[in-house]
Amino acid sequence: MAIKNVTVAGSGVLGSQIAYQTAYKGFKVVVYDINEDAINKAKDRIKALRHMYKHDIAATDADFEAGLSRISYTWDLAEAVKNADLVIEAIPERPDIKKDFYTKIAKLAPKDAIFTSNSSTLVPSMFMEDTGRPAQFLNMHFANQVWLNNTAEIMGSPKTDPDIYKEIVEFARNIGMIPIQLKKEQPGYILNSLLIPLLSAGEGLWVKGVADPQMIDKTWMAATGAPMGPFAILDVVGIRTAYNITLAQAKNDKDPNAQVLADKLKELLDEGKLGMEAGEGFYHYPNPAYKDPNFLKI
Repeated sequence: MAIKNVTVAGSGVLGSQIAYQTAYKGFKVVVYDINEDAINKAKDRIKALRHMYKHDIAATDADFEAGLSRISYTWDLAEAVKNADLVIEAIPERPDIKKDFYTKIAKLAPKDAIFTSNSSTLVPSMFMEDTGRPAQFLNMHFANQVWLNNTAEIMGSPKTDPDIYKEIVEFARNIGMIPIQLKKEQPGYILNSLLIPLLSAGEGLWVKGVADPQMIDKTWMAATGAPMGPFAILDVVGIRTAYNITLAQAKNDKDPNAQVLADKLKELLDEGKLGMEAGEGFYHYPNPAYKDPNFLKI
């Protein structure tokens, strides 16, 4: 089956980026979210990508407008998936929400539509039966700033059809991604299996009062030459995503430190400090302190 019509469900930071990148590369895209307010925010997020596409990959205004012209929006789920060849799910990192979503679209999407999840920590076998089409379900995880950090980690379940897997590998290439092909299920895939321990270590130092976020970031950047430390990365990922993952860890593992961290992240959320997308998280944007030439000066 040739993929032509793509539905992206969930229009947060990554969902909006995935939707625009897919449209930019020539596919018709429907963006779905739960209500009109969420859709209006999605439109603003996607329009705000213009500067990055022009600055980072030399896209012209005409190029960017062509991408926009291939996107439509809806908060009607049946309408969103009725013509979908591929549904890319990018909804919150909570198993209960994802299970409910797949149970619903299983009845609404065309029977030959492929479903993929952009989950960063959850494996496809957790949801494959909920989709009603386990052979046509797999995970495709994108990194933030997809136009620059262009990886798509592709992971099937034991029931994923190998031909469907190959089709998604080809789709990833067609939207400008490097297909990272995982041979078996692994929570966290490759990227987050490497990244989350770094972020967790930084968060642990903060929660214990060993150092503040900027000092932790300075240490990592100065000692390794990295362009960002763990808290700058958390701002890019989004504080809400970090909070959802930490809260699930606190509930599942009964880890008191995870609950303390979740509470501290919740305080940031309550203050509207969602990270880079909101203009403030651990840093202020668009000119965060870690990009200041003096940040690492003695």
